[in-house]
Amino acid sequence: MSGVLSHAITWFIEEVAARVVAQTRIPTDRHHVGKMLLQNLKDAPDFVLQIDGATGETHTYKDGMDRSIKCATALKNLGLKVNDVIAVMGPNCLDLPITLQAGTYLGVTVAGFDNRYSISEFSGLFQQCPPKVVFCPSANVNNVQKALEGLNIEALIVTFDKSDNTQLLNYQQFLDKYSDNTPADKFTPNDFDPSEVNSIIVSTSGTTGLPKITPVTHKQMMIAIPIAFAVFDTFPTPTELVLCMSPIQWISAHILIVLSVLTRFPVVYTSQPITPHHMYELINKYRPTFMILSPTFLTTLLKPGQSEQCDFSSLRTVFVGGSAVSAELVAVAKKAAPNARFYAPYGLTECAGMVFSGEDPTGKSSGREIGHLKYRLVDPETGKDITEPDVPGELWLKGPTVFKGYYNNPSANASALTPDGWLKTGDIFHRDADYRYHFVDRLKLLLKYRNHQISPVEIEKVIIKHPGVLDVAVTGIPDAEEGDIPVACVIPQDGCHVTAQEIKDMVKEELSDIKQLRGGVVFLQEFPLTSSSKVDRTKLKAMVRTMDRQ
Repeated sequence: MSGVLSHAITWFIEEVAARVVAQTRIPTDRHHVGKMLLQNLKDAPDFVLQIDGATGETHTYKDGMDRSIKCATALKNLGLKVNDVIAVMGPNCLDLPITLQAGTYLGVTVAGFDNRYSISEFSGLFQQCPPKVVFCPSANVNNVQKALEGLNIEALIVTFDKSDNTQLLNYQQFLDKYSDNTPADKFTPNDFDPSEVNSIIVSTSGTTGLPKITPVTHKQMMIAIPIAFAVFDTFPTPTELVLCMSPIQWISAHILIVLSVLTRFPVVYTSQPITPHHMYELINKYRPTFMILSPTFLTTLLKPGQSEQCDFSSLRTVFVGGSAVSAELVAVAKKAAPNARFYAPYGLTECAGMVFSGEDPTGKSSGREIGHLKYRLVDPETGKDITEPDVPGELWLKGPTVFKGYYNNPSANASALTPDGWLKTGDIFHRDADYRYHFVDRLKLLLKYRNHQISPVEIEKVIIKHPGVLDVAVTGIPDAEEGDIPVACVIPQDGCHVTAQEIKDMVKEELSDIKQLRGGVVFLQEFPLTSSSKVDRTKLKAMVRTMDRQ
């Protein structure tokens, strides 16, 4: 693996696509995710596809192919057609990726949902995209059933594990009842237009209201996913073993499931809930070479007094994304995993994945532009384009991977998309003289103190330098005269005594007067998190208003 982006993955996937098209004589099949996956499963039947780290159960490519075909024929015999929706949720048991593969064969859209959702949250999602089948753990059945009944939606519920409810089918019973045991050499995926049929839909965390549902077509997926592994130059098997912690409601989970088959690398999932101790066990046992983590979870894994029980030396490539990544966190991570290269890629579900190259030897930026997208930085107040370096503006994007709009949400589409197809990301960046892009903050998260815009991330970057601070999030308290008054929420390192005055003094020394912590400092043991493991800023802001601030 080199330190620059490579076209090797594109050449490799194009070779597979050429063989698929040669067989089907349908040129657009190069973007048919299901046909591409099936071809790759046939190419290496004995290769290890996936492992459940909790149980040790292992599937080869042949196992995965046979089981995914069974699932596909079962769905087809149930009457599911192109663009019908199935919902999947839960810990990453081995049948969850199998179900996604089956959906891609048929053009059935796979909706990944957070299994921790309440009845009302499921209701909001099911109302926007009614599922024909719901695959979930038995622990979720009650909430799922009540949400479906409240909307008068008839859907088959299948549990990934065995349920005490004898009226429900578990996954194996579902296959036995509905599959017709079509052999692999006789099974034919459905034909459809990959540019019009959704491969997956992914929901937001819904912290500011009803969750928004983002569709990704087969074509968008096939264009976007090679970019995720362009940091590698050896195919097949660009990395020896991937440990996937991404839940199915993250687009990164879908990308890894597809890439693992397309580029041939085994993946360790786990059917157990994700905890730091369980991750230590999996890393020590399976010795993964690649992982994707959120900054919050990486911070937890590297917590002093706990991280010493884990040997991170097997890691060679680590992606850290989902929110701002501090240089201090990367420095600590490099000490723990000295053999790994760390990337902080910036991606969007609305763009089917990565937006910038992620490659930057300085480790300070999100990287440079990628060829298939067009980029603009726009002043959010004037609407004018920013062309000079180091001036922040909202990032706008346009191109073949940009989505066509949220599911059944015209008001959100009007806010996110311009009439000529530009996506307004809501993220503030600046571009340096070397044409690398630097994340500043979420536009909605910017604080406005006395008509001055303040970036919480900028203040957080100062506070995280304190040796006694494990993590920090800055929010604001509304004031009728002043606007937003900054407050620092700090999680101290275990065994460290950190005072509010120390935090205030650090900010005073490095930042201007308007960016001072006039709202004080709050010490917490943990942050509220969204379903995508980001700090839930909405809940945090509400909490701070009722807490004692120092």
